[in-house]
Amino acid sequence: MTRYIQRHSLLTRVTHGVAAIACILLAVTGLFVFVPSLGGGIMGGDFTHAMRMLHRVLAIPFVLVPLFAILKSPKGFVHLMRDDVFGKWDKDDFAWAMKFPLYLFAPGKVHMPPQHHVKSAQRLADGALIFFCVFLTVSGMILWLNTGLLPDGSWKVTFSPETLLVARLVHDVFFFLTVFVGIAHIYLGAGIFQPYRGTARIMFGDGKVSESDAAYHWGYWANEELALGKNVTVEKDPVK
Repeated sequence: MTRYIQRHSLLTRVTHGVAAIACILLAVTGLFVFVPSLGGGIMGGDFTHAMRMLHRVLAIPFVLVPLFAILKSPKGFVHLMRDDVFGKWDKDDFAWAMKFPLYLFAPGKVHMPPQHHVKSAQRLADGALIFFCVFLTVSGMILWLNTGLLPDGSWKVTFSPETLLVARLVHDVFFFLTVFVGIAHIYLGAGIFQPYRGTARIMFGDGKVSESDAAYHWGYWANEELALGKNVTVEKDPVK
């Protein structure tokens, strides 16, 4: 028998899943917007046009699903921003962040201090991704609104050339920053990095983490949850 702690709710997992998948597809289709000739020689102009249109369509769930989650659970959003992203660091948070680069190369030889609900370095990455995505959304909406229908289903909005230039620059810069941080996030979150094996279940499964994994990754949080007990379940170990 193994004790498990419910780490993430269904709403959190669905929101994360939709945003993650949309973000990956937006990055792929965005290449055809950034480099219009990318698919022209091989796939033809129609394929490139389809990718550019798909980029706009994928932006809808990427923006609306997180907004729905915020409206559905405003307290959860406040907790995320106040405690997880902008929470005050203690000495163990600073120690964990300082040891993390060496831990990436020699995880078996580096003892990491216990952490709270979100690890200190992850708070920086999560905060950065939220910040990047806000700028991507605003700049993307400006560019999208400026390519509206006509003639004459109307709604074409015309921004100044200077505004469009800034929007394109902002969109491109934050696109590359998001891809860079996103790759690191996938490397850890998907369990490619050995100490994180199996943790993909937390976001892409039932949202539960075993007592041993919880104690290893988030010692302070695990102790708090085990003491409270309301999010703790006991399950039979799978038959091998």
